[in-house]
Amino acid sequence: MTGIQASTSSANRTQIGIFGRMNAGKSSLINALTDQPSAIVSDVPGTTTDVVRKPMEIHGIGACLFLDTAGFDDTGILADKRIQATEKALASCDLAIIVFFDSDTSLEGKWIAKLKERKVPVMGVLSHMDAYSSQTIQERVAALEKQYGLAVIPVDSTSRHGIKDVLQQLVNLSSGKKEQLRLLDGLVQEGDTVVLVMPQDPQAPVGRLIQPEVMTIRECLDRNCITICVTPQQLPSALASLKNSPELIITDSQVFSSVHELCPKGTQLTSFSILMAGLKGDIRYLSQSAAAIESLTENSRVLIAECCTHAPMEEDIGRVKIPNMLRKKIGQGLKVDVKAGTDFPSDASDYDLIIQCGGCMFNRRYIMSRIDQAKAAGVPMSNYGIVIAYLSGIMNHVTLPKEEQ
Repeated sequence: MTGIQASTSSANRTQIGIFGRMNAGKSSLINALTDQPSAIVSDVPGTTTDVVRKPMEIHGIGACLFLDTAGFDDTGILADKRIQATEKALASCDLAIIVFFDSDTSLEGKWIAKLKERKVPVMGVLSHMDAYSSQTIQERVAALEKQYGLAVIPVDSTSRHGIKDVLQQLVNLSSGKKEQLRLLDGLVQEGDTVVLVMPQDPQAPVGRLIQPEVMTIRECLDRNCITICVTPQQLPSALASLKNSPELIITDSQVFSSVHELCPKGTQLTSFSILMAGLKGDIRYLSQSAAAIESLTENSRVLIAECCTHAPMEEDIGRVKIPNMLRKKIGQGLKVDVKAGTDFPSDASDYDLIIQCGGCMFNRRYIMSRIDQAKAAGVPMSNYGIVIAYLSGIMNHVTLPKEEQ
């Protein structure tokens, strides 16, 4: 594994899902693509149960993550759970490969339709090409390409024949994607002074910073900004030491109110969580949805959707602070559920409001799939930082990230 592979988180990689029937050759394909035995290969159907993730660097795309999924024709004792895991993997895919093997491709067609509905660029692979004559391969490839409207490449994973062509086609598919948003688009320019307010409380990981803080520091440096990192207690003296007011203050959402009181006139104010909302989701929808708080009653039901799983702390922002702020405004009878990791309801209509964390552990496509579910169910969905700003009465003083064009 290269240094780049080791240091790039899954959320910041291009995620490439590999889908197909049981024993179609998906695991052999991922082993050939990565040139490492990262997935178990067996003649026993249903060997792949949970999604197997393998990082790789592809020239022309960058840091990637291959997702080897269970067969979508699984009928074993754990079939439903395996297929559910495959469905969840589909939600985070930036690119996809459908592996063809059987002469009946009706299931493959259904999954291609799912991918195209989600606007996921998809290609096909005809596996086990060593089992066919050259003429049969040409005929099958031509028929599949015509039927499903996608490029299909014949592959023999054992000899690695066709693997370079698969990687090149992935690069071709990736080149058609929109230019990725950056965390601070539209907020800063070269030479700006940016102050980052980062509480080092019991929730902060010992000896390291949380990912949104690291991402923000790195982008500030990449943009040649003058970057100052402080705790809330250090903020007054840091501001007093500056000859001119900073162009931007970025704070942990939990101390929004106190930082707002100290924010100089003319200085933009936002939070790490809100920046992540702009990077990962539909910032307009998330910000507009905060107004739904006014319609909540003690009979309402709110979902707190965390992407990471962790042991709850005494002052946990999602499990304690936000519910307490909501109940202070709405009433103690307000029902608040918490879901962590990928445990997001397939039917969001049971809720009157969904409040999503920053989503730093997942990629944009996965967070957008949650937002699309909420929109389809007619349920407003907001974000930790936006909700805290709204409940603190400072939403009009907060700068939102640039929207995706």
